[in-house]
Amino acid sequence: MTVITKQDVNPTAHLTPEDIEQIGVELDAIRQSVIDDRGESDAKYIRRVIDTQRKLELGSRAVLLFSALPPAWLLGTAGLAVAKILENMEIGHNVMHGQWDWMRDPKIHSTTWEWDNASTAEGWKHSHNEIHHTYTNIVGKDNDLGYGIMRVDEDQRWIPMYLAQPVWNFINACFFEYGIAAYDLELGKNLSMPKEKRSEEFKRRAKNTLRKIRQQATKDYVVHPALSIPTGSFLPTLAANFTANLVRNLWSHSVIMCGHFPEGVETFEKKAIPDNETRGEWYVRQMLGSANISGSKAMHLMTGNLSHQIEHHLFPDLPSNRYAEVAPKVKALFDKYDLNYHEAPLPAQVYSAWHKVVRLSLPNGFLATTTAKNLPQQMKMLYAMTTGDKKTRRVAQLRLEQQARRIERAKAEKQATAAA
Repeated sequence: MTVITKQDVNPTAHLTPEDIEQIGVELDAIRQSVIDDRGESDAKYIRRVIDTQRKLELGSRAVLLFSALPPAWLLGTAGLAVAKILENMEIGHNVMHGQWDWMRDPKIHSTTWEWDNASTAEGWKHSHNEIHHTYTNIVGKDNDLGYGIMRVDEDQRWIPMYLAQPVWNFINACFFEYGIAAYDLELGKNLSMPKEKRSEEFKRRAKNTLRKIRQQATKDYVVHPALSIPTGSFLPTLAANFTANLVRNLWSHSVIMCGHFPEGVETFEKKAIPDNETRGEWYVRQMLGSANISGSKAMHLMTGNLSHQIEHHLFPDLPSNRYAEVAPKVKALFDKYDLNYHEAPLPAQVYSAWHKVVRLSLPNGFLATTTAKNLPQQMKMLYAMTTGDKKTRRVAQLRLEQQARRIERAKAEKQATAAA
């Protein structure tokens, strides 16, 4: 999906400035209704989830003391993976958003929580809470959009390096906690500078991140496996911890990709966002730049209620257990103003997000114009674009785009004829 300002039909073109500000007023009213109503039942919810997660992790680690036995390994690994997902998604992410600060509980507070992850809470809150939630889906400003390593929009110039982005996106998914830690630090940008030009703030944060990584690695890959030595389970426990972290990383990456990257979710240009962006304009950008995952209560819990990504981006500081309650009201507002409420089951959203990763790894129009019949010819063109100079790539790109437009026109004419 190209940036919203360069589309043939802007999905917000029918909204007047008054409409946009009224959307802001109505969403503020929904938010305030939850703030006025939150209380003991919400506090009980988060305390119950934390208690369940801690007992599940403790029980799973106890089972893994005997992980030399295959049933114990399977049970302990599965339990530990679920515990890590719960801790990161429904607890850590949401606590660090300040969703439970109103409880005034120093143990469940955004200023004191440190999560079970290689990334520090400080780094995550800066890159995620401050940057991502402020500049959602603005190409070049929002690092969560492609994590700074992928082509995320058709208007970004294609270069041969992007052919590998499905591979490095998968690698990033497997080691997601470390990828998050790296982009929290803006590692690429800072390491490209001479040492003497790197800021003291970067050096401080890098030191804290390395300390956190060391602590996490010591806990998962030294201490807990060592406790299993008396039962001969050191290596199985080591493998179990690695597997649980891998499962957590793949799940987290999938859920987060589904929130902003599926086909049909809008992206935005930096220059199109005014410096004095109003509350209503910010709300509309969150509405169009996010996507939900439909599913059961268990699935919502395991996603940290980021299955309600639209509601989370509209109201990041509301208790996550209330998103399901406000979702119908938000959807009604989308319908009222004729906006697309992007929602689909998890498999469909994961497929859509990965389809976009693959599509944008290729020159614009390549997938749309490639068939089984012309595949050899298309691959020859792709090879020329990959090995050729800028002029060669430009000529081939124009040819692809012309072919894609012809295909789109033919489809439109066919649909129009069928409708008639």
